[in-house]
Amino acid sequence: MVAWPISSEPVMPASAATPLVWVLHDGKAGMASQALGLAETTGFPFIEKSLTVRAPWAYLPPHLWLAPLTAVSDGGLPLRPPWPDVVIGCGRNTAAPALAIRRASGGRTIAAQIQDPRLGRDAFDLMVVPEHDRLRGPRVITSKGALNRVTPEKLADAARRFPQLAALPRPILGVLIGGSNRAYRLGLDRLGQIADAVAASVKAGGGSAVVTPSRRTGAEGVALLRERLQGLPAAIWDMTGDNPYYAYLAVADAFLVTADSVSMISEAAATGKPVHIIGLDGGDAKFARFHQAMREAGITRPFAGRVESWRYEPLDDTARAGAALRALVLGRLRDRSAT
Repeated sequence: MVAWPISSEPVMPASAATPLVWVLHDGKAGMASQALGLAETTGFPFIEKSLTVRAPWAYLPPHLWLAPLTAVSDGGLPLRPPWPDVVIGCGRNTAAPALAIRRASGGRTIAAQIQDPRLGRDAFDLMVVPEHDRLRGPRVITSKGALNRVTPEKLADAARRFPQLAALPRPILGVLIGGSNRAYRLGLDRLGQIADAVAASVKAGGGSAVVTPSRRTGAEGVALLRERLQGLPAAIWDMTGDNPYYAYLAVADAFLVTADSVSMISEAAATGKPVHIIGLDGGDAKFARFHQAMREAGITRPFAGRVESWRYEPLDDTARAGAALRALVLGRLRDRSAT
């Protein structure tokens, strides 16, 4: 793990202290959250660009994109100069465009990538990768979980926007449900079992539940959750209207999170509250390493039918990575202003 300076900042002219930052992601919630979270913790203003891959490049892996800047668009518009001082990307579809921007700027753009880019690793100025990806190097910062946007300030603001949640009886159980992916399977039968376990926990504890599905849960899954939890003091987001996700993180006293989502587990762990992992069929080596690391750090425990209480230091991966990137950028800009 590289040890970037994070405690002191070089003195910069006012104009150089506000670099132009672009944040690239593919529109998926998990990718956007990581990229935006890192950008927010640098303290620099930024411009968000949600990329769509054009045909025929959408059918090819990124390392075969002959002209990455024409392979993607932001809201139908091409990426064009003036090029940013910093570009932050997350996910496989942002790596090639980020490096193309760096080349087009004559190397002046500082390129930071979240997750293993799998191409051009030597060209990135900084990479932030989860420990379970195993990529290491002089420009690599490792994170135990996924970067995210969870901060005490964001949670407090979200709780104020959903004041009705304060009326729910305590303890409040936060339930974060994912769905099937390349490694795990979550069918309706298993989802029904999870809903029954949530109901039993709420009845046993005398409290309530706040439940949020993901896009992978599906409409049938959301309907099943509402049916099984009917009559209980529970708030279940139906995927419409203002998203209460951060408010749920704020008000919950403990969490149940399905094993398929590194992002949701990491976001729950950023609160410092107990995080119980709901096991699912499937898994792979990367997920196994992630879950083992979180258990050994005392952050998560398997859900065995009973909600427990314990303490740990909230994950600070995002703040640590943001401070490192900020120091790197300010140092580069200081050196340029001195020449």
